[in-house]
Amino acid sequence: MAAKRLFCETESCSDQPPEKRPRQTFASVIGEVVMVNSLRNLSKALEPLLRRVVNEEVERCLNRYTRPLTRASSLRIQALEPSSYQLVFLNKLPSKIFTGSKITDVEGQPLRLVLEDAGGDPASPMWQSVKIEIVVLDGDFPAGDREYWTPEEFNASIVKERSGKRPLLHGDMNITLRHGAATIGEIEFTDNSSWMRSRKFRLGVRIVSGSDRDKGIRIREAITDPFVVKDHRGELYKKHYPPMLNDEVWRLEKIGKEGVFHRKLSNHNIKTVQAFLKLYTIDPQKLRTILGVGMSERMWEATVKHAKTCELGNKLYMFRGPSSIVFLNAICGVVRAVLGGQVYSSRDLHNIPEEYIKSLRREAYDNWHALQDFEPNSREILLLKQGNEGYGNEESDYVMEKSAFESSYELISGQLLECRDWDSNSSDQYNIEGNFHCNYG
Repeated sequence: MAAKRLFCETESCSDQPPEKRPRQTFASVIGEVVMVNSLRNLSKALEPLLRRVVNEEVERCLNRYTRPLTRASSLRIQALEPSSYQLVFLNKLPSKIFTGSKITDVEGQPLRLVLEDAGGDPASPMWQSVKIEIVVLDGDFPAGDREYWTPEEFNASIVKERSGKRPLLHGDMNITLRHGAATIGEIEFTDNSSWMRSRKFRLGVRIVSGSDRDKGIRIREAITDPFVVKDHRGELYKKHYPPMLNDEVWRLEKIGKEGVFHRKLSNHNIKTVQAFLKLYTIDPQKLRTILGVGMSERMWEATVKHAKTCELGNKLYMFRGPSSIVFLNAICGVVRAVLGGQVYSSRDLHNIPEEYIKSLRREAYDNWHALQDFEPNSREILLLKQGNEGYGNEESDYVMEKSAFESSYELISGQLLECRDWDSNSSDQYNIEGNFHCNYG
């Protein structure tokens, strides 16, 4: 019993007595009522004043922020609509431009601009003289390849020079558009485009501020296709597409200037694209051996493919043997032959034993410096280009074979050629008598 009483006493001791609310007197109640009534009367008195102040401030803030937004929105909607006039580049730029070089089109001609209306027609006579400005744009402008943009978007995409660099464009950036047309003069880049995210630039042309504002007409700016700008030193090593016969051999793909392959070819006197193609025609395996195992098959194929795009021109070379005359193109390919008085056009060469043709071609290659070159006339060019096609009847075959024979005979009998008979190993000149015969059917 004593333990139970102790537990109960301990439990009862841990309980806190409930807090009693102070009892309000009548006087305190009356005071609270009077205070509430006073505050209510004060708020009613201040409400008109506060309402007026709040309204003025809200109206002032709305006017401050909604007016520019409304103006910008209206300008954007107006600018995105197709403009009445637009500047247009008439020619295209190359995909690669070098610093310090005059900017021209793909054919090396100056860039030209015109002002057209929305239908592509020349501008009206009211645009007799308008000042325009050439600028550099980011290669990614406009986003999504849109056809329309705002003046603000165009201006925001203008690229300036890097810190510490010269102005990005040098030359005549401000010109006058007269009677709706203009030609861009001497302009060049002073820096490459590698520091851009797109690694490309565009050229843009805009009307100088104020030129079209007086007329109240929006003229859309002109932009070029994107292009890469490289340092001028890269031009010294660039490849040519297509290569030319007299180009140095390192202009071909996979052959670097002063590189291993370039030195190997130079050591064998193969210094031009023409020399490369001549040896490839005569002995491709020898050419492959000269380049060595360092050039993989894929590299070899790429180099040969590039070389074969070379323009050969119309010049022909004549080689004479004791009983033969062979006409070759610039890379030692046989295009016509006269053997034993029989004329073989390009379509008939398969009738000559292949080994015999190869031996004549090889001898011509070994004595290339002594061959007589000449330009055929238009009739001969047509004959050579037609090949196996275009021979529809015996009459056309007769005319062209006779033309080939007569042309060969005229060249020789007219003493235009002074080639030695290398087969005879003598100093006697080969003499052609007028007793050739051809079987024309």
